[in-house]
Amino acid sequence: GTPATNTPQYWGGKIPWITSADIDRDHSLRVRKHISELGLKSSAANRVPPGSVVVATRVGLGKVALAKTDLAFSQDCHALLFDPSSLEPSYVAIYMGCASQSYRHVARGTTINGITKAQLLDTPLLIPPLPEQRRIVAEIEKQLTRLEAAEAALLRLKANLRRYRAAVLKAACEGRLVPTEVELARAEGREYEPAGTLLARILEKRRSLWGRGPEAGSWTSGSPGYARTKENRYCSPLPPDLTDAPVIPPGWTLTSMDALTIRITSGSRDWTPFYGTGSGTFLMAQNVRPGRLDLSARQPVDPPRDDPSRYRSEVRRGDLLVTIVGANTGDVCRVTEDLPEHYICQSVALMRPVLPETSSYLCLYMDSESGGQRQYKRYIYGAGRPHLSFAQLKASVVGLPPLPEQHRIVAEVERRLPVVEQLEA
Repeated sequence: GTPATNTPQYWGGKIPWITSADIDRDHSLRVRKHISELGLKSSAANRVPPGSVVVATRVGLGKVALAKTDLAFSQDCHALLFDPSSLEPSYVAIYMGCASQSYRHVARGTTINGITKAQLLDTPLLIPPLPEQRRIVAEIEKQLTRLEAAEAALLRLKANLRRYRAAVLKAACEGRLVPTEVELARAEGREYEPAGTLLARILEKRRSLWGRGPEAGSWTSGSPGYARTKENRYCSPLPPDLTDAPVIPPGWTLTSMDALTIRITSGSRDWTPFYGTGSGTFLMAQNVRPGRLDLSARQPVDPPRDDPSRYRSEVRRGDLLVTIVGANTGDVCRVTEDLPEHYICQSVALMRPVLPETSSYLCLYMDSESGGQRQYKRYIYGAGRPHLSFAQLKASVVGLPPLPEQHRIVAEVERRLPVVEQLEA
């Protein structure tokens, strides 16, 4: 039973009082409330002695706990009392924890499933001799202790793998993972193209691609639904946000993601009526995982053929995808294969690099805690539902190495991180 909650004298006493919510999976209890002797006498609650087995028979049906002290409990539970000279309490708790799995097959109730006291009393109980009960309990506790130690070791390993992955990406984005192009060029006595010259080439190509339609990577003139207006004229890239800018090695340059991409956009907001059918796939936020595109969950979509959003939001090999709304805001991955009829939703942004050969490095950089992730964490706004804006994505600063160095960085990261993925699996 439960003492009246509007009577203060019934609560705050010395008698532990539990509900099924206080029962943990290992049959232990977390006592959060106490009642007084007056509360016990003034309600249907009963006090049971240590060694009693408490079974949830309504809310939390099937949970089982072993009382270590005197306690009382709510009407959602029953307690089994027995002679400890013939039954080991821990054995009964373990046995009832297994037997209670069958209660869901006999439970009944319109709003809350439950079993009756009669059904509880009908539960078969297999009873070995008392010494064997105690040996069974001791062996189970030994094995569970080993399991808990293994789980703790696994958690430590996972944490170490996450730290190692973060350290690899951090070193990559700071020019410490492989020799820089400047160092190699000097050692080999040759010339090299600094990142500033590479950036100039990218900007020149960005301007030349602008307005040449989806085949060139931009959704402007030549695209279905395009209107030739002043808004479609060439847009100079936003400058990089140099707030807390990273220190870069010689030969690198700082620039904005806007300068390195021909398009930064998100998906259509009006395709809900077209979900569930068709050969197309709507890429959702759950498909974007840190560093990888997860296609295990598929949302079919069949958008109208003449909808301009089809061309604007269809992904291509080498595109970068960023979650911009929701719990996983800031997660970045790369499209590594041709995916016909795959479109991003409004919670995901598509960033298309001007030079496809920079795509792999840019993904690593934006996925790094010392690169894009540090900026995204600073940018994210919205307490209830996190967001990133297009302006923030465009202004994100990138430490850009020379192109050959990018390739060496990517190769070294791809050599190291598969080991982490195998260990995680």
